[in-house]
Amino acid sequence: MGITELFLIGVGLSMDAFAVAICQGLSMPRLNWRHAGVIGLYFGGFQALMPLLGWTLGSQFARYIQNVDHWVAFVLLALIGGNMIREALSPEEEEEACACSGGLDHRKLFLMAVATSIDALAVGVTFAFLRVTIVPAVSIIGCTTFCLSVTGVAVGNFFGTRYQRRAELAGGIILVLLGSKILLEHLGIF
Repeated sequence: MGITELFLIGVGLSMDAFAVAICQGLSMPRLNWRHAGVIGLYFGGFQALMPLLGWTLGSQFARYIQNVDHWVAFVLLALIGGNMIREALSPEEEEEACACSGGLDHRKLFLMAVATSIDALAVGVTFAFLRVTIVPAVSIIGCTTFCLSVTGVAVGNFFGTRYQRRAELAGGIILVLLGSKILLEHLGIF
């Protein structure tokens, strides 16, 4: 898996964090870059940690399913991406995602970071099946999420929730397309 694919996976995975960061920015009366950095560290840190945990778990049983690993990767990425698309198109999602208060509440940030990075755990399992070198992968995903989360805080502070659904929809589409690409490459079609 190349840097471009890892970057696209990082973008896809970070869209939930981006949407929550927009809400955090919306709740700030004035943009506070230090708070934006802390939010980025929470989300980027967990988006890097979860694939590492998934890769560790997946590495334990990857050798047992080598013949179908491309199907597992496709199914996991398609399910994660499909769920993101469904949530982006759901009318209840907008209200729920923006239920945040002003200021930094580290407990809430921790819970939101964990909640938005659960998908990355499954992607980490996929990385184990595809024998992805994990340190560059989690570094790219973590840095991408950090940058997009800080940007999300700024966007939320400036624009409001206008782009939240589009970001989550784009992330879901990216993950479904990458899962399809992996499957098609292993089947020799692409």
